[in-house]
Amino acid sequence: MGVYRSKILLIYTGGTIGMMKDYETGTLRAFDFDQLLSRIPELYQIDCDIETVSFEVPIDSSNMNPLYWVELAEIIEQHYKQFDGFVVLHGSDTMSYTSSALSFMLENLTKPVVFTGSQLPIGDLRTDAKENLITAVQIASLREKGQALVQEVCLYFEYKLYRANRTTKVSADDFEAFLSLNYPPLAESGLHLKISREKLLNKNNKNDLKVHKKMDNAIAIVKLFPGITEGVLSSMMLNPNLKGVILETFGAGNTTTEAWFLNILKEAVNQGVMVVNVSQCMGGSVSMGQYETSTALEKMRVVSGKDMTTEAALTKLMYLLGEGIQPRVFKTIYETSLRGELS
Repeated sequence: MGVYRSKILLIYTGGTIGMMKDYETGTLRAFDFDQLLSRIPELYQIDCDIETVSFEVPIDSSNMNPLYWVELAEIIEQHYKQFDGFVVLHGSDTMSYTSSALSFMLENLTKPVVFTGSQLPIGDLRTDAKENLITAVQIASLREKGQALVQEVCLYFEYKLYRANRTTKVSADDFEAFLSLNYPPLAESGLHLKISREKLLNKNNKNDLKVHKKMDNAIAIVKLFPGITEGVLSSMMLNPNLKGVILETFGAGNTTTEAWFLNILKEAVNQGVMVVNVSQCMGGSVSMGQYETSTALEKMRVVSGKDMTTEAALTKLMYLLGEGIQPRVFKTIYETSLRGELS
């Protein structure tokens, strides 16, 4: 009996990693993924079989939206039984948003979905694309005791594997483009690939994959700043079409205690708008009630985003609103870790 070879589906959505430089014109053009293995022969050294699929029209990740998230989730759903793991090639600008969204959309996931990309095109002399892609595929192919070692949505970039819904893009120029300040890496790639097994979401779930395709984007992100005005805030938070707000607050979840501010917040909550409090800080957690400047929010039953990233808080809000969660239990469910997105 031969050694089992994992089957990996490589999904190209768009982004820099899928570009080749035309050295005659200096412009970037789309890479032909049918020729992937011949361009990157190192992939043959991994004990897996790779097939590829691409969005019909690859997009720049700046154009990413929930419709494309559904398209991506459906590709995984359609191929879920035939493949052991999935590697998603995606532009880095919105990769944390898409991968966070997919973590909520793919319930009972027992196979790896590894997002990766690059800062330089795959054909560039100094590209980071090859290492990111090769290691992402290797991670997706890892098996232990007859099942996938990684069973969650991850993001691999510059020698580190992160839980996707813990990541934020922090640099437009550095190869180390992503950080996860509130949760340690799941794996690090050096001379050896070191997996932190105790950090993984190994659910060994016996339930079938359930794909959630309703993401309600009738929401806004409101970033507080010293000097924000009553008129601006009310125009954003009291919009009749609004269902949810991610309120990016100061420090551990603090806001101004001006009466007009609290009145707008209270009115929005009374109108049924789900208000989620997340910190503007990349690291640390919201702790409402710790200071007087957040006590009023706690009394209003504003939802705590705890130590979630804005990307995870946003996509989790879209997901729960799409699921039609009732207001009386919304706060409890939102403040519970569903996919390892909060501590």
